[in-house]
Amino acid sequence: MPHAAFSTPLGPCAIAWGDHGLTGFSLPGGAPRAPDAGVAEAPAWICAIIARVQRHLAGEPQDFSDLPYDFAAAPAFNQRVLRATLTVKSGRTATYGEIAAAIGEEPAASRAVGAALGANRWPLLIPCHRVVAADGRMTGFSGPGGVKTKTRLLALEGSQLLSE
Repeated sequence: MPHAAFSTPLGPCAIAWGDHGLTGFSLPGGAPRAPDAGVAEAPAWICAIIARVQRHLAGEPQDFSDLPYDFAAAPAFNQRVLRATLTVKSGRTATYGEIAAAIGEEPAASRAVGAALGANRWPLLIPCHRVVAADGRMTGFSGPGGVKTKTRLLALEGSQLLSE
């Protein structure tokens, strides 16, 4: 899959794409979750996404729900979770239970929601960092830097964070 690395105010990111849309994204410290076929020259539509990511990480929140994600490799449940997570806007958070409810599942599906978000190939773009525990705790971020990165992204977006 073609991919491109690029700089942001938080460090280098990478984006991968294919014929059917975006196949992966990595935050600083991570590797693209797509087969490495070498860095390709990015087409204009990818350059536009890169510019949006750079603006977002510079403190100008962007909405990435309009991007063409290639969900083909994701199980159907994960696709539903990822699509619901796209509705959580910058500056807001949702709980794992709220995401479960949004896709018509019982609260007991919260763990499955967490597992689906842990497999998110597009962290930041599909904002799994905006999903928190029922009590507001910062848990379950599988991206580089873990909960520290999650908290940093939420603060950058203007979310109200709870302190202990």
